[in-house]
Amino acid sequence: MSARTVRAPAAGESVPTARAGAASRGLPARLTTRAVRTRLGALAGGALLAVLLWRLGTGALLDGLRRVDGPTLLAALGIGLVTTVFSAWRWALVARGLRIRLPFGPAVADYYRALFLNAALPGGVLGDVHRAVRHGQSAGDLGRGVRAVVLERTAGQLALFAAGAVVLLTAPSPVRDEVRHAAPLAVPAVLGACAVVLALRMNRAPSRRGRALRGMLAEAREGLLSRRNAPGVLVSSAVVLAGYVAMFVLAADVVGAGASVTELLPLAVLALLAMGLPLNVGGWGPREGVTAWAFGAAGLGAGRGLAVAVVYGVLSLVASLPGVVVLVARWYAGLRAGSRTTTSPGARKDAYPRPSPSAAPAVPVASAASAVPPPEVSREKYAPKESARLASSSFPFSAEPREGRPMTPESV
Repeated sequence: MSARTVRAPAAGESVPTARAGAASRGLPARLTTRAVRTRLGALAGGALLAVLLWRLGTGALLDGLRRVDGPTLLAALGIGLVTTVFSAWRWALVARGLRIRLPFGPAVADYYRALFLNAALPGGVLGDVHRAVRHGQSAGDLGRGVRAVVLERTAGQLALFAAGAVVLLTAPSPVRDEVRHAAPLAVPAVLGACAVVLALRMNRAPSRRGRALRGMLAEAREGLLSRRNAPGVLVSSAVVLAGYVAMFVLAADVVGAGASVTELLPLAVLALLAMGLPLNVGGWGPREGVTAWAFGAAGLGAGRGLAVAVVYGVLSLVASLPGVVVLVARWYAGLRAGSRTTTSPGARKDAYPRPSPSAAPAVPVASAASAVPPPEVSREKYAPKESARLASSSFPFSAEPREGRPMTPESV
């Protein structure tokens, strides 16, 4: 049980007033917990999606959903297979850089399960948390397992930021002018902030937090930037990002957006960047809002943009459905393993050691010396009582085995 510090009431202050003040000070701390932030983000994402549907209507959305057919679903499963396999490969590379074992086959299965949980649960990251904890526990190092997933996701985000900056600076988009005006100011600002942080770290005395930070940077360098891992991480991140863009283009083709791939590329980047915002319900919310605004600004129609974003979400959910198979298979395997453990006859037979046939109840020396021999009685008359005495001795089983099994008091 965790200890709690209770403030004593000041002079002239009543006990209920002191308790009310402590509760009011603890309220902001409770509101900033991860669980509360996840719920608030899910509510904000759901409210944003509801407002979009209310303002833009559901005509284009329902028309786009009606066009989703079998070949489209198969194409989504194929794109999802490619992106999941390359994402799992990147995860395995990062884990190898951190010197923890992660076979490729289980990595693909765990990644599928994480994708489905991300799409089905609020927040969009609970699946990644689950695979991080599971891998860390199975590898015997929870810290490195969690850091491997964090670095793997960081590699994907860095690839998206780098490619997105190039696309938004060069391709025609609703935000190209703003990005071009902000880029000359953003780059020196980032470099200056990094220089200030580095100078402060170099002039500060070594501390426990500083050593932990240097250890994390060393792990990031080994996991992402080492000569052995960097090419694989770069290739896998590029393929995964290309798969996400291909899924967005497929959704736009299903809806009938009537735009070329060059026109859709910056819009897809904006949608993918919006998916990283924490105000979502399994990825839904900001993606639809940004896509509707971007399509409207590009002259393609805000309602059509909302339909593209919703169809993209549906196709992404379909692409993650193999994760359901992984969940059911792991659950069934766990049930079978538990039933074999609890019903194994060998384990039940050997649960207790068998006593030696020659073992006899130990009698203290003093008691044996002072004991008065009982009078001679008929052995046949008291045979049942003797067997009852043997059954109620200090041993859990009788000393004489019967039919190859230890004798319990009920079998005597």
